[in-house]
Amino acid sequence: MKSLPNYLQAQRKRLALSQEEVGFLIGLIGLNKGTRVCRDETFAREPSLLDALAYEVVYGRPVRELFAGLHQQAQQRVAERAKVLSFRKARNSDPRRKQTIIQLAESASVNPKHHDSQ
Repeated sequence: MKSLPNYLQAQRKRLALSQEEVGFLIGLIGLNKGTRVCRDETFAREPSLLDALAYEVVYGRPVRELFAGLHQQAQQRVAERAKVLSFRKARNSDPRRKQTIIQLAESASVNPKHHDSQ
């Protein structure tokens, strides 16, 4: 099953908070706090890094879990690039560098829920 880009709405509802309240908590300014949170929840925009970290604090869940679908996309993209890099750097490579690239290339096939310990 493919992950949603984010799980912000589910976490907000779990805590029984309004969009306006969450907007205030994460530090949004102006009268449209709830609208901006709504846009984050419905994938109309991706929040800034600072907003994403604030969501982590409010919801008590890691960013990679709140934005599981985006995390999965990023992991896949890094793995694809690492595969290319492994071919480019195959000769005369530092063993640690080579091992790091191999691990990154293989990371797309690892279940993200079981990948937390690395």
